[in-house]
Amino acid sequence: MKQFDKQVRIVLVEPSHPGNIGGAARAMKTMGLSELCLVNPKRFPDPQADWRAAGAIDVLEAAVVVDDVATSIADCHWVVGTSTRSRRIPWPVATPRTIAQQIASQPADSKVAILFGREDNGLANDELQRCHYHLQIPAAPEYSSLNLAMAVQVVCYELFQASLSDTPIPVWDRKLATSEQLDGMLEHLREILTETEFLDADNPGQTMTRLRRMFSRMQLDETEVQILRGVYRHLGGSPGTERNSGPN
Repeated sequence: MKQFDKQVRIVLVEPSHPGNIGGAARAMKTMGLSELCLVNPKRFPDPQADWRAAGAIDVLEAAVVVDDVATSIADCHWVVGTSTRSRRIPWPVATPRTIAQQIASQPADSKVAILFGREDNGLANDELQRCHYHLQIPAAPEYSSLNLAMAVQVVCYELFQASLSDTPIPVWDRKLATSEQLDGMLEHLREILTETEFLDADNPGQTMTRLRRMFSRMQLDETEVQILRGVYRHLGGSPGTERNSGPN
C-alpha cells in the first residue's frame, strides 16, 4: 500500500464558501490525506468550516493559506488542475482514476498538488497552464456541475483506491524539477527568445504557452533543467543581462 498523505497536497483556489473548505477537509481525512492549502480564501477561519469538517478539525488547523497559485505549488514536482471546459490550446486530460494511477507511479519523494478552482468559474487559464495534466470528473451531461467539496471527495477516493494497489514505485536518478524551477527556466527561455527576436515582445502569441505544455509533458528533472539553462546562457547570456555581441 502506498501512502499519499505526505505526497499529495489538495489546493483550493479562492474558495468563497467556508462550508466547502470544511467539507473538503472532511473528504480528505476520510481518504487518508491531510495537507490542505488555501489560496486567498474569502472566509477562513470560519465556524461554518469547522462545522462541516466534523472530525477533521486537525486538517483545517494545519491548513496553509497563501496569496497565489504560484506559491501553493512552488515546491511541487507534478501539478494537476481540475477543469470542466475545453481549452483553445488543449492540455493532456484524464479522469480521477487515471490521474490517481499516474500519481501512484510518481517517485516516492515527489510532491504532487491537485488544484480545485473557484465555485463560480473554476481555474483561470494561466493557472491551468501551470499544470501537467487537467482532471475532468465524468458526469451526466444534463447536469455535470459538482459541488467543490464533492469533487474533492471523488478525487480523494480514487487516490485512496490507487494507494491499495501494488503499483511499483519508480526510481529516478535525479529529483524531478519543481514548479518554481520550471517557471524560472521558462522565464529564462522567454528572455532569450525575446532578445534574439524569435518572440515579438509586443505580440508573443501562444509560443510560450505551447513550450510550457511541451516541457510539462516531459516532466524534467532538476539536472535537465540545469542543462537547459546552461544552454540558454551559452546562446543568449544570463537572465536580465544584455547579450554579448563580441568585440567591434
